[in-house]
Amino acid sequence: MKYGAFGLVEVLGSCNAVMVIDQMLKTADVSFRTWNGKCGGHEVVFIESVKQNPPCDIILAAVISNPSEETVRLVEEDAATHHFA
Repeated sequence: MKYGAFGLVEVLGSCNAVMVIDQMLKTADVSFRTWNGKCGGHEVVFIESVKQNPPCDIILAAVISNPSEETVRLVEEDAATHHFA
């Protein structure tokens, strides 16, 4: 699948990750892909856009424009592993 961009948002705790995902899905034209929580309580959420006014403290936010095929493969594999695909 081809993606225009991936948004990554890092927050502390899975409850905050759920709140961020919920707000982004309600306020923007985005699609949730997957999240990764292997960093000592830090959760990284992969979406297709990042919006303002987060419901919790954002540790880090980044956008990967025109992700490479390898990056897309990694995100899709992670999504399939967690049954988000």
